[in-house]
Amino acid sequence: MAFATDLKAAPFSPFVTMCVSTEGAEKRFNPARDLPPPKAGLHLFVCGPSSLMDAVAEGAKALGYASANIHREDFGADVDLTGDSFEVEARRSGKTVLVQSGQSIIDALSAAGIAVNVSCEEGVCGTCLTDILYGEADHRDQYLTDEEKAEGDLILLCCSRAKSPKLVLDI
Repeated sequence: MAFATDLKAAPFSPFVTMCVSTEGAEKRFNPARDLPPPKAGLHLFVCGPSSLMDAVAEGAKALGYASANIHREDFGADVDLTGDSFEVEARRSGKTVLVQSGQSIIDALSAAGIAVNVSCEEGVCGTCLTDILYGEADHRDQYLTDEEKAEGDLILLCCSRAKSPKLVLDI
């Protein structure tokens, strides 16, 4: 939804449908309502979480769209959670957790009862972006620029790890 305002103002806005699954049934994707009838030369482009893209593709095929006319934009990445364990102190929560090898920071925090907003869990969306107060991140995301990574004050909790034995985060 980062470009919602731009899409609503674009000259092609009458042809854009945005569905938001968290805003009730009337905003959720409904193929019969939200897709135009298929016709020769009509292509469908969809971007979003895999579950949404799957629903759009399945709904379009059920309406008669040719598979070759359905296009997905996947922003996925393999997540590498290998490496040594390290501590994460959630400063505002007042809790410290141990993040094991093979475990994400998100999962370790969640197990300790610390809720963090997360969406893609692959380091591409930026939803779990958090300020680092102390420590050095091992950035494994595709969201931050090289300059932002070099500044060392931000981390994506879903996929990044620590180079230092401890990270102190502003959560």
